[in-house]
Amino acid sequence: MRSADLVALSLGALKGQRLRSLLTALGIAVGIAAVVLLTSLGEGLHRFVLAEFTQFGTNLIGITPGKTSTTGISGAVISNVRPLSLDDAAALSRIHSVLAVTPVLQGNAEAKSATRSRRTTVIGTGPHAALVWQMRPISGRFLPPDDPRAARPLAVLGSTLARELFGAASPLGQPVRIGGERYRVIGVMEPKGQMLGFDLDDTVFIPAARAMSMFNRQSLMEIDVLYAPGSSSERIAAALRRTMIARHGSEDFSIVTQEQMLDVLGSVLGVLTVAVGALGGISLLVGGVGILTIMTIAVNERTAEIGLLRAIGAQRGQVLTLFIGEAVVLSAVGGLTGLAAGAGGAWLLHLAVPALPVHTRWGYALAAEGLAALIGLAAGVGPARRAAGLDPVEALRAE
Repeated sequence: MRSADLVALSLGALKGQRLRSLLTALGIAVGIAAVVLLTSLGEGLHRFVLAEFTQFGTNLIGITPGKTSTTGISGAVISNVRPLSLDDAAALSRIHSVLAVTPVLQGNAEAKSATRSRRTTVIGTGPHAALVWQMRPISGRFLPPDDPRAARPLAVLGSTLARELFGAASPLGQPVRIGGERYRVIGVMEPKGQMLGFDLDDTVFIPAARAMSMFNRQSLMEIDVLYAPGSSSERIAAALRRTMIARHGSEDFSIVTQEQMLDVLGSVLGVLTVAVGALGGISLLVGGVGILTIMTIAVNERTAEIGLLRAIGAQRGQVLTLFIGEAVVLSAVGGLTGLAAGAGGAWLLHLAVPALPVHTRWGYALAAEGLAALIGLAAGVGPARRAAGLDPVEALRAE
């Protein structure tokens, strides 16, 4: 039997049972669409979170109080033998290849202008914070390099806070009261957006020493270090560790490089993407069971046809190829339909909810299509082998 005849017979059999073929392919299509849509959501979330954390640059190292055995971000001051101090930050700034160091302390207080007030985030930091965090003022300037212990009462407003307190008027030079203390506004920062729900624009920046006094804290929450591009983060981290141990007498602090943080985030989000894709894969398995069921029914219904094919000279291998081909065609057509539906659904979802991060990773999509074809092949082998093993005489008698 010629290959063209095998193809014609396979397509003819599928066309002869249009509704059954459609429903079988639909099972695979739903599975593929689920895989593509879920992995698009997972990959979009992955890229969104990494972009959020890298908007401050990648040459950063964070030092937090308290020794931990795992990496992470300190969410509050941790009690230890020697708290992180402004003197620690000054000592770290003298290390080779360190470009800038900024102390960090965060709290919440009421900010008041002459006519308006607003509860906002207060960040106590140093003059190099704008450089370390890749931020810049759109008007005025950032905090000046005053003596850390005797910094002037100067404040820099986030763009949202400036608009809420002063409206369309310029806040430069205007007095504000933050936590009951009087400050003078010297700058407004460019819009930075949100990072994982934290509004970076609804903030006010004041000198770290004044923030420590305002919130009655003895320790900084964190010290951020910016090092020169091209330098080894491991080497810089080792130098930071030696300096801190020399000052504290023991390793009562934690050092986290940006690379470590991104590696942890990448691995966690990668597992999330694979997990949601596996959920869609369950639908593929269900579709495979559907193909197995349909092909088994087809063999039972077409016993006489199989006997006739064998009687006129068709070999076992050709009958096997005929039924396997039908199963693969069903799964491939269903897979392509699901691929288009999943990618289109992800695109429409992003149009409907622009804030929802969606990104279709075509490697996953093509892998899902290949898996669909393999499922069709695997599901068709059993019924195809049974059809090829039928005795021609007995098969003709079945009619």
